[in-house]
Amino acid sequence: MDLLFLVIAITLASLLFVFVKYIKVKKADAGTAAMQEISRAISEGATAFLHKEYMVITAFGFVAALLLMIFLSIEIAIAFILGALFSGLAGKIGMKVATKANVRTAQATKKNINEGLKIAFSSGTVMGLTVVSLGLLGITILYLMFKDPQIIYGFGFGASSIALFARVGGGIYTKAADVGADLVGKVEKGIPEDDPRNPAVIADNVGDNVGDVAGMGADLFESYVDSIIAAMVLGATVFSEKGVILPLLLAAFGIIASIIGTLFVRAKEKNLYWALDKGIYASAIVMVLFSYVIINYYIGDLALFDSVLVGLVAGIVIGVSTEWATSPKHKPTESIAEAAQSGAGPNIIMGISVGMMSTVIPVLTICLTIYLANLFAGPYGIAISAVGLLSILGITLATDTYGPIVDNAAGIAQMAKMGKESRKNAELLDEVGNTTAAIGKGFAIGSAALTTLALFVSFTHIAKLETINLSSPSVMIGLFLGAMLPFLFTALTMKAVGIGANLMVKEVRRQFDTIKGLMQGKAKPDYAKCVEISTDSSLRAMIVPGLLAIISPLLVGYFLGVEAMGGLLAGTIFTGLLLAIFMANSGGAWDNAKKYIEEGHFGGKGSDAHKAAVVGDTVGDPFKDTSGPSLNILIKLMTIVALISVVFFV
Repeated sequence: MDLLFLVIAITLASLLFVFVKYIKVKKADAGTAAMQEISRAISEGATAFLHKEYMVITAFGFVAALLLMIFLSIEIAIAFILGALFSGLAGKIGMKVATKANVRTAQATKKNINEGLKIAFSSGTVMGLTVVSLGLLGITILYLMFKDPQIIYGFGFGASSIALFARVGGGIYTKAADVGADLVGKVEKGIPEDDPRNPAVIADNVGDNVGDVAGMGADLFESYVDSIIAAMVLGATVFSEKGVILPLLLAAFGIIASIIGTLFVRAKEKNLYWALDKGIYASAIVMVLFSYVIINYYIGDLALFDSVLVGLVAGIVIGVSTEWATSPKHKPTESIAEAAQSGAGPNIIMGISVGMMSTVIPVLTICLTIYLANLFAGPYGIAISAVGLLSILGITLATDTYGPIVDNAAGIAQMAKMGKESRKNAELLDEVGNTTAAIGKGFAIGSAALTTLALFVSFTHIAKLETINLSSPSVMIGLFLGAMLPFLFTALTMKAVGIGANLMVKEVRRQFDTIKGLMQGKAKPDYAKCVEISTDSSLRAMIVPGLLAIISPLLVGYFLGVEAMGGLLAGTIFTGLLLAIFMANSGGAWDNAKKYIEEGHFGGKGSDAHKAAVVGDTVGDPFKDTSGPSLNILIKLMTIVALISVVFFV
C-alpha cells in the first residue's frame, strides 16, 4: 500500500514540475503585436475546434458509460469516464501550452537558435509529463478504489475512445488544411510556405496543434495506460499483488528518468539533432538502472529486468530505423528527392518503395522482442517489455511535441516578417522537429505492437482460448474481416482528407480570385472561413471510423463466437501494424524529400523537381498524420472492446 502512495507522490511531483515549466514558458517574451495577433488566431482556432470535438466525444462517452453501467458494472463505467476525462485533460493542457510556446519560440530565435529550442522543448516537456503523470495517477487511484486490475480496462477503453476520435478528427483537420494550402499556395501561386497571403495558412497552423499535439498526446496516453493495465492483469496471475504493483513502480520511476533526461537537453548550434537525442538516451540509461534495482529487490526475478531491457532497446531501434528511413540526411529520403527530377509520378513511386521497405526492421525488431520477452518471462514478460518501451514516454513525447511547436514558430516568423535570420533559425528547428516527430511515431508504432499483443494475451486468458484453430471456417472469416478493416478504415480517413482538401482548395482559389489586392499583399484573406471548413469536415468524418472500431468486435463475437473474435483481432493487428509503419514512414520521407530540395538540391525552390516533391508531400500528409497514426489506435481500441465484451460471448 505504501508503494502505491509512493507512485501517487511521484505523479503529483511530476505535475508540479510541469507547472513550473509552464510558468517559465508563459513568462518568455511573446514578441511584437503582429506576432501575438497571429498566435492568438492559431490559439482561438485550435481551442474552438477542440471544444466542438469534445462536445461530440462527450455525447458518445455519455452513451458508452450508460451502456457499460447497464450491461457490465458501475465500476467499469466509472473507470471509463475517468480514462476519457484524463486523456482529454492531458490533450487540452498540452495544446494550451503549445499555442503559447509557438510565438515565444519564434521570438527567441531572434536572440539565437538555442533559446528557441529551449522554449519549444520546455513546452513539449509539459505535454509529455502531463500525459504520463495523469495516466499513471488515474490507474493507481482506480486500483486503490477497486483492487481489481480487470476493472481498470474501463480506464483504457475511455482513453482509447478519446484517442481514436482525437487522432482521426485532428488528423483530418490538419491535413485538409495543409494539402489545400500547399496545392494552391506553393504549386499554383508559387508563394512560400506560411505566406500570410495564403487564406489557409492559419488553419494549417491550427492543424499542427489539434493533430500533432492533442491527437498524438491522446494516442500515446492510450498506449501508455493500456500497456500498464495489461501488465497488471497478467502480473496478478504470476506474482499475485507484486505482479500488479511492479508495472506501476516501473512507470513511476520512468517518469523520474524522463525528468532527469530533460536536464541533458542542452543545445549546441552545430548539432541540434544530438541535443534532443541525448535526452532520450540519458533517460533510457537511467531507466535501465532503476529497473534493475526495482525488479531485483521487489520481485527478485531478473528475467523480468531482461524483458524491460529488450523493450527499451526495441523502442530505440525502431526509432532509429524510422529516422534512417525519413531523415533528409540519409539515402532513402535523398532517393525520393532525386526521383522528383523526373516528375511527381517517380517521386510517389519511390516514396511508396521506401515506405514498404521501412517495415522490415521494425517488424524484425518486434518479432525478436516478443521472442526474447516470452523466453525470459512468458506472457507477463511481453507485457513488461511494453511497459519498459513506454517507461520513458515523458521525454519521447516531449521531443515529439517539440515538432509542431517549432513548425508553428517557423510559420509565425514568416507571417510576421521577422526577417531572414529568425526564419532561418526557425526552419532549422523545424527540420529537427520533423526528424524527432518521425522518432516519436516509431515509438508509437513499437508501443502499439507490444501493447496490443499484451492485450491480446489478456483476451485469450479471459476468453479461455488456449489455442485458435485456423482451419475453423469462423476463425478464417474473422481473420479475413480483421485483415480488411485497416484498409477500410484507411480508405475512410483518406477520403475524408481528400474531401476536406478539395473544399479548402476551392475556398483558397475563390479568395485569391475575388479579394482584390490579396496576391499583392494589400488585402487580408479570410482566415476564419478556412478554419471553419477544416473544423466542419473533420468533425463529420471522424464518427464513422470511430464507430467501426467499436462495433466490429461486438458483431463478430455475437454472430461468429469468441474464437472468431480472436481471429478478427489477429487479422487487424498484423495488417494494421504493417500498414501503419508503411504510411507513417513513406509520408515522413516525402515531406523531408521536399525540404531537402528546398535546401537547394536538385534545383531548389520553384524548380520542376520541387513542384513534383510538393505533390508527393500532399499525398504523404494524410499518410503520416491521419491514417497511419490512427491505425495504431484502431488495433488497440478493437482489442480493448473485445476484452471488455468477451464475457458476453464466452
